[in-house]
Amino acid sequence: MERFGVKAAPSHNRSKTALYVTPQDRVTEFGSELHEDGGKLFCTSCNMVLNHVRKSAINDHLKSKTHTKRKAEFEEQSVRKKPRTLTASLQCNSAAQTEKISVIQDFVKMCLEANIPLEKADHPSVRAFLSRHVKNGSSIPQSDQLRKTYLPDGYENENQLLSTEDC
Repeated sequence: MERFGVKAAPSHNRSKTALYVTPQDRVTEFGSELHEDGGKLFCTSCNMVLNHVRKSAINDHLKSKTHTKRKAEFEEQSVRKKPRTLTASLQCNSAAQTEKISVIQDFVKMCLEANIPLEKADHPSVRAFLSRHVKNGSSIPQSDQLRKTYLPDGYENENQLLSTEDC
Protein backbone atom coordinates (compact mmCIF):
# COMPACT_ATOMS: atom_id res chain seq x y z
CA MET A 1 0.00 0.00 0.00
CA GLU A 2 2.83 2.37 0.67
CA ARG A 3 4.04 1.82 -2.87
CA PHE A 4 0.95 3.50 -4.31
CA GLY A 5 1.10 6.44 -1.93
CA VAL A 6 -1.91 5.28 0.06
CA LYS A 7 -1.23 4.85 3.71
CA ALA A 8 -3.16 2.41 5.79
CA ALA A 9 -5.10 3.81 8.70
CA PRO A 10 -3.19 3.52 11.95
CA SER A 11 -4.38 0.54 13.85
CA HIS A 12 -5.33 1.07 17.42
CA ASN A 13 -4.23 -1.82 19.57
CA ARG A 14 -6.48 -0.65 22.31
CA SER A 15 -7.92 -3.49 24.29
CA LYS A 16 -11.57 -3.38 25.21
CA THR A 17 -11.00 -4.92 28.61
CA ALA A 18 -11.50 -3.13 31.89
CA LEU A 19 -8.12 -3.06 33.56
CA TYR A 20 -9.02 -2.43 37.17
CA VAL A 21 -12.32 -4.25 37.62
CA THR A 22 -12.54 -6.92 40.28
CA PRO A 23 -15.07 -9.75 40.51
CA GLN A 24 -16.59 -8.02 43.54
CA ASP A 25 -17.20 -4.89 41.41
CA ARG A 26 -19.15 -7.01 38.92
CA VAL A 27 -21.19 -8.56 41.74
CA THR A 28 -22.26 -5.12 42.95
CA GLU A 29 -23.01 -4.10 39.36
CA PHE A 30 -25.11 -7.13 38.40
CA GLY A 31 -26.68 -8.00 41.74
CA SER A 32 -27.68 -11.40 43.05
CA GLU A 33 -27.26 -13.28 39.77
CA LEU A 34 -23.49 -13.37 40.29
CA HIS A 35 -21.22 -14.01 43.25
CA GLU A 36 -17.49 -13.94 43.91
CA ASP A 37 -15.40 -16.61 45.59
CA GLY A 38 -11.63 -16.89 45.66
CA GLY A 39 -11.12 -14.07 43.17
CA LYS A 40 -13.38 -15.67 40.56
CA LEU A 41 -16.78 -14.54 39.32
CA PHE A 42 -19.51 -17.19 39.33
CA CYS A 43 -22.98 -17.26 37.83
CA THR A 44 -25.11 -18.37 40.75
CA SER A 45 -27.76 -20.24 38.79
CA CYS A 46 -25.46 -21.84 36.18
CA ASN A 47 -22.58 -22.75 38.52
CA MET A 48 -19.99 -21.60 36.04
CA VAL A 49 -17.04 -19.21 36.13
CA LEU A 50 -17.38 -16.02 34.11
CA ASN A 51 -14.73 -13.64 32.78
CA HIS A 52 -15.10 -10.61 35.05
CA VAL A 53 -12.88 -8.42 32.88
CA ARG A 54 -15.23 -8.20 29.88
CA LYS A 55 -18.66 -6.83 30.66
CA SER A 56 -19.94 -7.96 27.26
CA ALA A 57 -19.13 -11.59 28.09
CA ILE A 58 -21.22 -11.30 31.26
CA ASN A 59 -24.09 -9.62 29.39
CA ASP A 60 -23.99 -12.29 26.66
CA HIS A 61 -24.10 -15.03 29.27
CA LEU A 62 -27.01 -13.45 31.13
CA LYS A 63 -28.99 -13.14 27.86
CA SER A 64 -28.26 -16.70 26.69
CA LYS A 65 -30.94 -19.38 26.47
CA THR A 66 -29.04 -21.77 28.70
CA HIS A 67 -28.78 -19.14 31.44
CA THR A 68 -32.49 -18.33 31.35
CA LYS A 69 -33.33 -22.05 31.42
CA ARG A 70 -30.98 -22.75 34.34
CA LYS A 71 -32.17 -19.64 36.17
CA ALA A 72 -35.75 -20.91 36.00
CA GLU A 73 -34.65 -24.32 37.32
CA PHE A 74 -32.59 -22.67 40.03
CA GLU A 75 -35.49 -20.55 41.26
CA GLU A 76 -37.66 -23.68 41.54
CA GLN A 77 -35.18 -25.32 43.90
CA SER A 78 -35.72 -24.60 47.58
CA VAL A 79 -32.04 -24.86 48.56
CA ARG A 80 -29.68 -22.41 46.89
CA LYS A 81 -26.12 -23.64 46.76
CA LYS A 82 -23.29 -21.44 45.63
CA PRO A 83 -20.28 -23.16 44.08
CA ARG A 84 -17.04 -22.75 46.01
CA THR A 85 -13.46 -22.95 44.98
CA LEU A 86 -11.33 -25.85 46.12
CA THR A 87 -9.29 -23.71 48.50
CA ALA A 88 -12.42 -22.40 50.20
CA SER A 89 -13.73 -25.94 50.60
CA LEU A 90 -10.48 -27.19 52.10
CA GLN A 91 -10.37 -24.36 54.64
CA CYS A 92 -13.67 -25.41 56.19
CA ASN A 93 -13.40 -27.74 59.16
CA SER A 94 -16.26 -30.14 59.52
CA ALA A 95 -17.47 -31.48 62.84
CA ALA A 96 -15.82 -34.83 62.08
CA GLN A 97 -12.43 -33.21 61.47
CA THR A 98 -12.53 -31.24 64.71
CA GLU A 99 -13.68 -34.34 66.61
CA LYS A 100 -10.84 -36.37 65.09
CA ILE A 101 -8.29 -33.79 66.24
CA SER A 102 -9.84 -33.78 69.71
CA VAL A 103 -9.64 -37.59 70.00
CA ILE A 104 -5.99 -37.59 68.91
CA GLN A 105 -5.05 -34.81 71.34
CA ASP A 106 -6.82 -36.61 74.19
CA PHE A 107 -5.02 -39.84 73.31
CA VAL A 108 -1.60 -38.13 73.34
CA LYS A 109 -2.41 -36.43 76.65
CA MET A 110 -3.49 -39.75 78.18
CA CYS A 111 -0.28 -41.44 77.04
CA LEU A 112 1.85 -38.62 78.45
CA GLU A 113 0.09 -38.56 81.81
CA ALA A 114 0.24 -42.35 82.19
CA ASN A 115 3.90 -42.51 81.07
CA ILE A 116 2.99 -44.73 78.11
CA PRO A 117 5.43 -44.38 75.21
CA LEU A 118 3.77 -43.22 72.00
CA GLU A 119 5.36 -46.16 70.16
CA LYS A 120 2.85 -48.42 71.92
CA ALA A 121 0.15 -46.90 69.68
CA ASP A 122 1.76 -48.77 66.75
CA HIS A 123 1.18 -52.21 68.29
CA PRO A 124 -1.47 -54.21 66.38
CA SER A 125 -3.48 -55.09 69.49
CA VAL A 126 -3.67 -51.41 70.53
CA ARG A 127 -4.78 -50.51 67.00
CA ALA A 128 -7.46 -53.20 67.06
CA PHE A 129 -8.70 -52.06 70.49
CA LEU A 130 -8.88 -48.41 69.43
CA SER A 131 -10.77 -49.12 66.22
CA ARG A 132 -13.21 -51.48 67.96
CA HIS A 133 -13.99 -49.62 71.19
CA VAL A 134 -13.18 -45.95 70.66
CA LYS A 135 -15.25 -43.66 68.45
CA ASN A 136 -12.85 -42.33 65.77
CA GLY A 137 -10.15 -44.51 67.33
CA SER A 138 -9.04 -45.79 63.96
CA SER A 139 -8.15 -42.24 62.97
CA ILE A 140 -5.27 -42.03 65.46
CA PRO A 141 -2.06 -41.81 63.40
CA GLN A 142 1.20 -43.71 63.86
CA SER A 143 3.60 -42.75 66.65
CA ASP A 144 5.97 -40.72 64.46
CA GLN A 145 3.16 -38.45 63.33
CA LEU A 146 1.87 -38.20 66.91
CA ARG A 147 5.31 -36.99 68.00
CA LYS A 148 5.77 -34.54 65.12
CA THR A 149 2.28 -33.07 64.96
CA TYR A 150 0.41 -33.48 68.23
CA LEU A 151 3.11 -33.70 70.91
CA PRO A 152 4.27 -30.07 70.49
CA ASP A 153 0.65 -28.89 70.94
CA GLY A 154 0.33 -30.87 74.17
CA TYR A 155 3.67 -29.54 75.37
CA GLU A 156 2.62 -25.94 74.74
CA ASN A 157 -0.74 -26.47 76.48
CA GLU A 158 0.92 -27.97 79.56
CA ASN A 159 3.44 -25.11 79.72
CA GLN A 160 0.61 -22.58 79.63
CA LEU A 161 -1.23 -24.42 82.42
CA LEU A 162 1.90 -24.53 84.55
CA SER A 163 2.60 -20.83 84.01
CA THR A 164 -0.95 -19.88 85.03
CA GLU A 165 -0.76 -22.05 88.18
CA ASP A 166 2.48 -20.35 89.27
CA CYS A 167 0.89 -16.91 89.30
